Amino acid sequence: MRPEFAFPLPEAPSVAVAASRQRFPVHRIYCVGRNYADHVREMGADPQRERPVFFMKPADAVVANGVAVAYPPRTANFHHEIELVVAIGRGGRDIREPRALEHVFGYAAGNDLTRRDLQDAAKQRGQPWDAAKGFDCSAPVAAIRPAALGEVARGRIWLSVNSELRQESDVSRMLWDVPHIIAELSTLFELRAGDLIFTGTPAGVGPVKPGDRLEGGIEGLEVLRNAIVPAPPP
Repeated sequence: MRPEFAFPLPEAPSVAVAASRQRFPVHRIYCVGRNYADHVREMGADPQRERPVFFMKPADAVVANGVAVAYPPRTANFHHEIELVVAIGRGGRDIREPRALEHVFGYAAGNDLTRRDLQDAAKQRGQPWDAAKGFDCSAPVAAIRPAALGEVARGRIWLSVNSELRQESDVSRMLWDVPHIIAELSTLFELRAGDLIFTGTPAGVGPVKPGDRLEGGIEGLEVLRNAIVPAPPP
């Protein structure tokens, strides 16, 4: 017997697949913090002592390439964070690191948008980062390039605001590489096809405001472009 829902089911969040009419249905969004030493230092911490950490965003926080992002409420310090995103195509638990890449569907550029003032306040109080990281439209993602076209283990990662370069590094400088991230994450959660993993950002994060145009990318992947627009009226 089919269930009768109290209201129509919402549309499932999804991300475009490059050079295809297919869509990648999003199950969960996992994120890695403190995964580039230079970013750890700019946040005032020691990369030798601060290990990467995991946090999450809701699946429907995804924003398509080219779609405007409204400046979120309850913040006066809204930051960009360009990241390599790994799309999981085959799930599992306790995945061994040498087999981890077998679970990857593809790769994309993403932006881990952050209400930095709320994050700083949460850190000072020892509270979770949910309100700082998991808000509406906080996860813009470009089209996913299938892993069959090659692993992304190195390559330039960058972001500009109004054509001014803000962030620039190389994916190879991640403290934890993609296989390590997948293996570690799978000891905490059962990964499933449809999961996205934001793998951390390099140094150069900074504030954006309405009217700003953001462009960011990773060598070999589609460039992510989003504009920041004023918040809609209540």
